[in-house]
Order: sequence, then structure tokens, then C-alpha cells
Amino acid sequence: MESMIIGFDAKRAFNNKTGLGNYSRMVISRFAMEHRDCACILYTPSIDEELDGYFKGIANVSSRRPLGFNRLFKSLWREYGMSREVKYDEVDIFHGLSHELPYGLGRDVRKVVTMHDLVAWRFPHYFKKIDAKIHRRKQTHACRVADVIVAISEQTKRDLIDIMHVPEQKIKVIYQSCDDIFWYPIEQYDLDQTRKKYDLPDKYLICVGTVEERKNQMSVVRAMQQVPEDISLVIVGRLRGSYGSSVLDEIERLGLSKRIIVIDDADFDDFPYLYACSLGSVYMSLFEGFGIPIIEALCCGVPVLTSNCSSMPEAGGDAAIYANPNDVDEIGRQMTRLATDEALRADLLAKGPAQRDKFTPAKITADFYDLYSSLMNGVSKDDDRE
Repeated sequence: MESMIIGFDAKRAFNNKTGLGNYSRMVISRFAMEHRDCACILYTPSIDEELDGYFKGIANVSSRRPLGFNRLFKSLWREYGMSREVKYDEVDIFHGLSHELPYGLGRDVRKVVTMHDLVAWRFPHYFKKIDAKIHRRKQTHACRVADVIVAISEQTKRDLIDIMHVPEQKIKVIYQSCDDIFWYPIEQYDLDQTRKKYDLPDKYLICVGTVEERKNQMSVVRAMQQVPEDISLVIVGRLRGSYGSSVLDEIERLGLSKRIIVIDDADFDDFPYLYACSLGSVYMSLFEGFGIPIIEALCCGVPVLTSNCSSMPEAGGDAAIYANPNDVDEIGRQMTRLATDEALRADLLAKGPAQRDKFTPAKITADFYDLYSSLMNGVSKDDDRE
């Protein structure tokens, strides 16, 4: 097949250090490095100086930013003006990596959008009213004009069909992977240094994720009352708004400040070692499009307790145990099992490698190459869309 010019909406890749940023960087860098004959053009309204050099050294990657007058209206450039540059660059396929596609791409450009979740539809109360409305508008437009919608899980696929009434044949499930740093071997020296750096307790469970209502850290904190006193909890994530403050207040109220450590400024490069030093990972989110921390933990060789709802069982498979995220007592019992039941822990650890290997960066990259190739060969092309 002839080489392709792939355009990517790279705002998240150049500006988000976690989450959607990690996903975008993984997809772009892996695809570019494994398919050097394809040109990858990254469109972004701005670039965070800490991420400015991320793609340097990959010869087939270039970037575009708004110039001149457009620099004053970066959001409008991304939503409307970017499409003119895509046309000028003669892009074959444009991939919106985070729920969005710009207006005006035209029929000559094949369009792909990744939909991570439909939280703005399911749980609009997690957003400001105007933000939820904007999210829904952008997602509606992207799903309407896309040739293919990539859902990151079967859960997201079901939501696209049930909530947005997207035709099933328009959706392709391609799972996420996690950042490359979680796939590297872990050395004892790094574990020792991480323990010293963060003054970690001897025995702890880890809970990774932004401290916000949907991630449900409050229930995990309350469940710690049932966990043996020699087991600590380390919460790793940015504290967000009043919920973050209320979690800290609850830790104090329950007298758990000596057993629960909150690290809200951990270096991302240390995450694999923070996981690996732990007895296990607890991820009791109320809803996720996928649940990347589950895969991160499996890559780091630690057992997982997660929620029995939405996409979490897809990510954890038989390498995790589960609890109702709304049942504090059940969470507490399962946390105790995760930390103390050696037979259970051995079983989960034995099953971990097979489960994590379903989500390798190489597999995800191959799936995207197959998708792009099918579009170049005319599959899923619809000339009636924008």
C-alpha cells in the first residue's frame, strides 16, 4: 500500500501530561516510529515547553501551530481554521484523538475520531453546565462527520449506540495501552530510591487517579477502617476542587492521617515504582471509558482491585478482583483480601501478564495501521458526509 499522510489533533499530546495526553503521545509516536514511510503532521494551538521536544528525532513527524492573526484566537483556529491547513498539507486521514474533529475538513479527507467515554452525557453534573454542553456539541459533530469512530472499550461502544444512536457498523473498538514507561523492566535500585523520595510505608495499597468525585477516593478512604492497621494507603493524584478538600478532611475526621498518604505532585516517571512498591492497586471509579490505571498496575506486576461496573472488568479481566464502588463494606473486605490473602495474590499475579498483553502498544499500533489502511482502500468512506 502507498504511504499515507496522517494528520492528528495534537493539542492533548503537547499540553496534557497525563490521561488524554499519554494516549495521544503513545498513538502518534508508536505509529510514526513503526511506519516511517507515513508522514505524521501534528496540529496544535500551543505547545507546553515541557513537552516541546517529545517528538523531536522522529523524522516523519512535523507540527503546525496557528500563525499571525490566528494566534490571538487559538480555540477558534483549532475548531475551524485548522481544517484549511489540513487541506493545504494534502492530508489523507485526519484523526481526532480526543472526542473532537474540526469543522470544514471536507470530503477528500478521511476522518477518524477516538471517543474515550460519554461522561458528559451520562454524568453532566460532573461538569459546569456550559462545559457539558460544549462537550456534547463537539462529540455530536465528530460522530456525525467521522468515517470511523474508535471506541476505547466495548463499554464506550455500547454508550455510543445507546446514548448517541451511532450505527454500530461505524464503530471500531481499539483498546488503549499505557505509557511506555510502564513496560520497561523495574530495577530494585529504582524501588529503593522511590521509597526514600516519597517516604513510603513498608506495606501499602496504592490508589492512582485525579482526586475527584467520579474516581471515588472517598469510599476507599472510608473502607480503610476495615483494613488491618499495619496496611497503609497511598493516594497518588491531583486534588481537584472541593472534593479533593473533602477527602483530606475525611482522612482527618476518621483519624487515618498516619495510615493514609496523599501525594498530589508525584513525578510521572516515578509512577511505575510507586505501583511496584505497593501490595496492590485499588481503583474504585464510578465510571470509566476504559481504566488505564488498571493496565498500569498489571504492567508493574501488582494485583488489582477495581469496580465491577462500566469498562473496568474489560481492563482487569480475570487478573483483578472486584467490588461494588458504592459499597464501602465490600470495598474494605476486598482491600483486606488483596493485601493479605497470599493465595489470591499469587493467582492474580500469575494471570496478570496474559491480561496486560491484550493491551500492548504494538498491538494497538497494528490495529490503527489496519484501520488507516482500510480507509485508504476505500472502506468506510462516505461521500455524503462533510
